[in-house]
Amino acid sequence: MHEEVKINTDFITLGQFIKLINILESGGMVKAFLQDQGALVNGELEHRRGRKLYPEDIVEIENAGSFIVSKD
Repeated sequence: MHEEVKINTDFITLGQFIKLINILESGGMVKAFLQDQGALVNGELEHRRGRKLYPEDIVEIENAGSFIVSKD
């Protein structure tokens, strides 16, 4: 099951999303994490912080969980 994460904008970047869910604290940590490991977005490995996430997108982060973006 995916944990629902609500946003109040049309989209959110992957870097902002990772900070929003409180698994990494700073932008520098997010940048390093994505360069090294990446995250699965809708089943595809993604390394770009600027990747736009829209409602219904699914983000999977190793050792953190699976999240679905929803519009607030």
